[in-house]
Amino acid sequence: MRVHHKIYRWLQDNQGKVDLIAMLVAVVAFVLPFLLVGDAAAFALSAAIVLPLAWRRTRPWQSGLAMALACLAQVLLIAEPLPADVLALVAVYSLAAYAPRWASFGGLIAALVGGLLFIIRYWFIPSGYGFDPAGTGIQVLIPVYIIGLIAVDAVVLACWTFGDLARTRRLAVQALEDRARRLEIERQQERDLAAADERSHIAREMHDIVAHSLSVIITQADGARYASAHTPAIAGQTLETIAETGRSSLREMRRLLGVLRGDEVASTRPLPSLADVETLVEAVRRSGLQVSLEWIGHPRRPLPAGAELTAYRVVQEALTNVLKHAGPDAQAVVRLEWTGRGLQLNINDDGRGAGADPATTGSGQGIVGMAERLALYDGTVEAAPRNGGGFRVYAFIPYTEA
Repeated sequence: MRVHHKIYRWLQDNQGKVDLIAMLVAVVAFVLPFLLVGDAAAFALSAAIVLPLAWRRTRPWQSGLAMALACLAQVLLIAEPLPADVLALVAVYSLAAYAPRWASFGGLIAALVGGLLFIIRYWFIPSGYGFDPAGTGIQVLIPVYIIGLIAVDAVVLACWTFGDLARTRRLAVQALEDRARRLEIERQQERDLAAADERSHIAREMHDIVAHSLSVIITQADGARYASAHTPAIAGQTLETIAETGRSSLREMRRLLGVLRGDEVASTRPLPSLADVETLVEAVRRSGLQVSLEWIGHPRRPLPAGAELTAYRVVQEALTNVLKHAGPDAQAVVRLEWTGRGLQLNINDDGRGAGADPATTGSGQGIVGMAERLALYDGTVEAAPRNGGGFRVYAFIPYTEA
């Protein structure tokens, strides 16, 4: 970070200290000289004008009121202006920038009236510091007074305007910061809700898989018990089926229980599998997107039901994002390739949504949901823009070894 940025940040984070330092500097410049010359009245009134600077931002209207009263006392008690009078302009700026609206306009009116009193007291009334009406022609005197009053009030208005602009900018920045904080909170809530919803879906899927597996095991066990007394060969085959079903169910539970926080009663609707990918592609085609489906190779062994469901969800999510973000006349290619290690899924499109960040596409949870599902089966996913345009989603699901 650059030095001036650090200085600016420190000034913004330590406004009370900055005002206190400014007040001390003003004391040295405008107050202490009167103490050295022994002018008690000027010393006291200068101090009364300078000291409220210390809380001009923390308590702006109280600071402005104190300075106004001190300036009024000066006009009534002292026959010459004080150097500290220039700080009245700082009070006008501070009221416009930090005080409530009523105090801002009140300070402006008070300063304009104060400028008139300043002109009358130190120019019109003979004092040795202004013009002497008795020795100056009225034709010269009145224009001089008018010009002086206009000049003083113009400076007051300029200070108030700059303060009001600073107030507007500060409120605008605060509004943007508040909005950014609210959006971040809402985004985090959406992530939490999406994650909870995803886990709920996984819990329902686990319920279906485990319930089906247990039903098969119980049925086969009853059959094996009956067959053991009459046909031992059939009983052995039945026990092998029970063992394989149990191992498959155990693998599913080990993966799913690592991410679940609880279980719930779920629906018993059938879950999609790889056999339903063709139906999914046809449904997307009916939505107006040109999609081609390619199957390459043959599986060395079947994937678990949950892994097939994960593959289906990856294709579904990728095609959904193409529909949302690729734009009109986009084309997509879905390629499922069986290799010696597992199943590779490539979903490519040539649409205009290539510039989208995969982490922020849609609600921001599509790619996250894919990654979470694939992680249960030691799979991986990559989503990124393609060279030359379009978007690419690549996923890999390895064979699951017992």
